[in-house]
Amino acid sequence: MNIQLAKYHGLGNDFLVLVDTEGGVDPGPDVVAALCDRHRGVGADGLLRLVPPRRGGAFAMELRNADGGVAETSGNGLRCAALAAVHAGLAPRGDLVVETAAGDAAAHVSRDSAAGAAQVRVSMGELSVGEEIAATELLAATGSGATVVATGGAPRPAGSLGGLVARRVGVGNPHVVIYAPAVAGGAAGASATPVRSLDVATVGPAVEAGTVGGVNVEVVDVVDGALSLAVWERGVGVTLACGSGSCAAAAAMRAAGLAGDRVLVVNPGGALFVELSGPPAHPSAVLTGPAQRIAAVTVDLADLDLADLAPTVSGGLAAPHAAVRT
Repeated sequence: MNIQLAKYHGLGNDFLVLVDTEGGVDPGPDVVAALCDRHRGVGADGLLRLVPPRRGGAFAMELRNADGGVAETSGNGLRCAALAAVHAGLAPRGDLVVETAAGDAAAHVSRDSAAGAAQVRVSMGELSVGEEIAATELLAATGSGATVVATGGAPRPAGSLGGLVARRVGVGNPHVVIYAPAVAGGAAGASATPVRSLDVATVGPAVEAGTVGGVNVEVVDVVDGALSLAVWERGVGVTLACGSGSCAAAAAMRAAGLAGDRVLVVNPGGALFVELSGPPAHPSAVLTGPAQRIAAVTVDLADLDLADLAPTVSGGLAAPHAAVRT
């Protein structure tokens, strides 16, 4: 069986897009994991399936992460899906509504600024921002064996998160944002472990292991008035960008007095712009950033040797995109 896929990315956070206008082609978790495999498949951080709308939107977006697990939403995924829908003729360029498991998202797709690329603005809805806690509390559920690695250093006990704080943020999907606490004057304070020295590839799975259903983990610092973000994505691993994580980071830092209503969030793959309104604990967020078409791909599913891929499908992707759902 052949399926037609397109590949898109938002600042390097890449997705395979399956336009299923009849709503009858669901590849399932094992096939998605095989397709997303970086070495034996096409390669992507996830797969977006665009299906007919259920509530009057332009289309509905279903998202599976690279491990085949279902995710509620994605900021970069929403932007890529909106642009892909325009390219596929499912919606006109301009304003449209994307239906997701986390609710309906209003989007605006600009004119292409380059071959296959456009700026896309999406509403991320109302966020839920938790109270500030000590970052070491995040690892309590993992037991005494949990470790954190500082860049260039050897593994150390979880206590090396000492002096840092965190907030849980709901963006339709779950996030934990780790940062240095504010001091007098609204600046980020010093901590036992500088935020920028943390290795998110180790911090992320350590934190996720203590969260039922998994969680996305952002490590955030304030640099020259912008937020600098590194992210571990649930079901994927370390990625170049995270749209919902950028919104979570902006909201958490705003609640801490370390950011305002208009926030530039610099991901490893580039910058995203987040606009926040409403109370600190329940702000509404709008995310703006680029999306770009990379290629069209035809895959014969018979060419995917699922037996050969079984260890990858059941145990997550090879590093650096390793993630085991716990």
